[in-house]
Amino acid sequence: MKKLTLNCFIVLSLLANCLSAQKNRTIEISSSNTIATNSSLWHKEPYRPQFHFSPEKKWMNDPNGMVYYKGVYHLFYQYYPEDIVWGPMHWGHATSSDLIHWKHQQIALYPDELGYIFSGSAVMDIENTSGLGTKENPAMIAVFTYHNMEFEKAGKINTQTQGLAYSLDEGKTWKKYEANPIINNTTLKDFRDPKVFWNAATKQWNLVLVAGDRAQFYTSSNLLQWKLESEFGQDKGAHGGVWECPDVFPLKINGTKEEKWVLLVSINPGGPNGGSATQYFVGDFDGKKFTTNQKETKWVDYGTDNYAGVTYNDAPNGERLFVGWMSNWNYARNTPTTNWRSAMTLPRTLSLSKINGDYVLQSKPVAQINTIKTTDYSAKKMVVSKENATTLNYSNLNQSQIHFTAENKNLKIVFSNDANDSLVLEYDAKNKLFSVDRRQSGKVDFEKSFGEKIHTAPTENLTTAIIDFQIVVDWSSIEIFLNGGVYSLTEQIFPIQPYNKLTIQSNDKQVIKNITIDSLKGVW
Repeated sequence: MKKLTLNCFIVLSLLANCLSAQKNRTIEISSSNTIATNSSLWHKEPYRPQFHFSPEKKWMNDPNGMVYYKGVYHLFYQYYPEDIVWGPMHWGHATSSDLIHWKHQQIALYPDELGYIFSGSAVMDIENTSGLGTKENPAMIAVFTYHNMEFEKAGKINTQTQGLAYSLDEGKTWKKYEANPIINNTTLKDFRDPKVFWNAATKQWNLVLVAGDRAQFYTSSNLLQWKLESEFGQDKGAHGGVWECPDVFPLKINGTKEEKWVLLVSINPGGPNGGSATQYFVGDFDGKKFTTNQKETKWVDYGTDNYAGVTYNDAPNGERLFVGWMSNWNYARNTPTTNWRSAMTLPRTLSLSKINGDYVLQSKPVAQINTIKTTDYSAKKMVVSKENATTLNYSNLNQSQIHFTAENKNLKIVFSNDANDSLVLEYDAKNKLFSVDRRQSGKVDFEKSFGEKIHTAPTENLTTAIIDFQIVVDWSSIEIFLNGGVYSLTEQIFPIQPYNKLTIQSNDKQVIKNITIDSLKGVW
């Protein structure tokens, strides 16, 4: 009997150990990529994005002048080449053939006697309506805001006007228009950020800019003389701060022939989780006036680090491609980088869907991201629950993409490392809420609001039984896309060490399907 009892004890012990092991499963993943930090190479500096655009050195903010021509994506941006904090604004310039790999170009526009070069847009004047080029060699036209610092110092209100420059060698060199400014201003303090585009339906140029707490719409036949047609927004949308960086464009509703117009307007402060953010309106535009029945405020991104985003003119295949500045004016000047500051979001494809009877703007990473990925782990099925968390040990989490589908139930995802940093993503199915907790994510004390609170997104439009999760992590950022970008959240992060553990758990029994973890190759 004693021997039998001892054998039973051994069996029970082994069974208990087995069950205990099943409760918290750990999976080791080998990385196909090695992160090198503290290198003397500029693109290996601490926190340097490996596949997001960032300037080689010094300060960057808003994307400007995004235009596609002859196989090249042009990205201009607000740039100060003397310091890593905001200063006299120039237009920096970069080019790409695929929106992933970028080549730094020389500075395009410098301040002059009319002022700093603030945000704006660029178009190709294919028909030479301006007379600044020829039909054989059309001009690339940049329309931007001049900010007159001498006027500002003198206490004048009308510090901002709209200027024009043109290039006859596809953006390599630029000449300012001799009759600048092309749109004057006598009464407004905030009068800026012109977005110009050719309206094929009306066969004229349109321009939208922001004037204080509203948008103004203009028309032109030649890009040089502009007529104010209408205003929008004084009684619409969020007004917690200054309106900035508008954009307006048509989109077909997914799965239908119906077309609506989308107006983007950035605002600082007044974002849903503090500081700056970008709102959108869905309505109609006849070439002169934008109208909408929209009552509630809608946000392009619920994270705190996607601001001043606008879209490409003349993108191939009619795609609507968006890039935002991956920062927030609450702390943009204080982030813990040394030789450079700020990056852009991943370029994103925008689309429009109708969910719960309402128009919803979706954004997801461009498909070209797949050209730099290598799958290091995949599983068709993974079951997690309150008693059964799964931890994936993977050294390359800070240069990765995680993709899976899950049931529309509670889910918790934790990125962590050996320095006890933790970044927590959580979906609350009952209360329809998604949250990002970066309070313990690494360096957070460089500015009070950065790690002050949990950031949340209401998710009433996650109506499907199965939810698609796409999570993209770079050295100092995380971008989260739910159901193909029905909701997106973009957040900067500054972990003490790269994250090397990914834990997935749920209060409910939860089936994760088709999970992949991809290493994303650096592009520099």
